[in-house]
Amino acid sequence: MSKLDELKKHTIVVADTGDFEAIAQYKPQDSTTNPSLIFAAAQMPAYKDFTQKVMASSATQDIEEILDELIVSFGVELTKRVPGYVSTEVDASLSFDTERTVEKARKLIKLYESKGVSAERILIKIAATWEGIQAAKILEKEGIKCNLTLLFSLVQAAACAEAGVFLISPFVGRILDWYKKNNLYKAGDFDPGVLSVQKIYSYYKQFDYSTLIMGASFRSIEEIEELCGLDRLTIAPKFLDILQKDTNPIANKISALPTHLFNKKLDISEQSFRYLLNKDAMAYEKLGEGIRLFHQDTQKLRQLIKVSLYN
Repeated sequence: MSKLDELKKHTIVVADTGDFEAIAQYKPQDSTTNPSLIFAAAQMPAYKDFTQKVMASSATQDIEEILDELIVSFGVELTKRVPGYVSTEVDASLSFDTERTVEKARKLIKLYESKGVSAERILIKIAATWEGIQAAKILEKEGIKCNLTLLFSLVQAAACAEAGVFLISPFVGRILDWYKKNNLYKAGDFDPGVLSVQKIYSYYKQFDYSTLIMGASFRSIEEIEELCGLDRLTIAPKFLDILQKDTNPIANKISALPTHLFNKKLDISEQSFRYLLNKDAMAYEKLGEGIRLFHQDTQKLRQLIKVSLYN
């Protein structure tokens, strides 16, 4: 039995890709995408015809409408290839606008439903800003499940749990990237990204939150192994391939973590949230950087559509 098969016994495996062939090969339960992954998939020879067909069949020449159509069309195809959820991301430029995030999420869900995909199959991905978390709170009450992404700190996780968010995606590898860049990590140190997720897990268990945790953005197989047993892990094809070829055992390490580390719940009023997030240089910087990078790739998708329309 492969390590991937063993991992699936302890954790729901999610494919972190827009590549349909990779999903067919590794058979994950769920799939998650973001603008970077969709842009990368749209450039692959195997999907250029699919991308062009979606854009050509649009009834409008409005770039924003076609962009939503393209993103949802990828999502629809993913729902045909996984039995569980597909995550679809709201434009990162809306990360500080609660009202427009809610409007965009409702629009994406309606577009899915118009294509025969139930809202029950979709998770709306939103950046874990204060405004994004408030948008998710509204959407969850409407029955639209959310995946709060670009999450780097306990205060973000606590606020999401209090808001009743279905799932969070802490970015393990990007935390490690920041520590390495700032010369705060050396060989032999415990991975700070893994430690951050373990802390969130213990906090959720101690205070009996139902919000699910999905580790994301991995830099090594070791990070995945340390988080075996988490609710979900979203894993890129290159690591799924390694796990599939490895026959060594893998243990559920999450279940052994302590669950009584905190004296009390965090204060997650807006003022406290903003202060604690700002106080955490890593989380503050990586959140801003992530929003910028996702927006840049959304802009690349817009340019791809523009070229298709006018050439």
